[in-house]
Amino acid sequence: MKGRRFPPPWSVEDLGAAFVVKDSARHKLAYVYYEEEPGRRSAAKLLSKDEARRSAANIAKLPQLLTKTS
Repeated sequence: MKGRRFPPPWSVEDLGAAFVVKDSARHKLAYVYYEEEPGRRSAAKLLSKDEARRSAANIAKLPQLLTKTS
């Protein structure tokens, strides 16, 4: 996996309104937005904080999953 463009391990950081997935070089790979207030969440069609955290964590696991299948 040394030649990969986005080197593992990937990490997740909470920015307050979104989780950001970063590679080991700290490049931002994905943002997963959330809203904690239920009324605003449904109006904006955003994820809850827990749903966003789980989605970001699953994205961060992708390099490990790809290694297992190859």
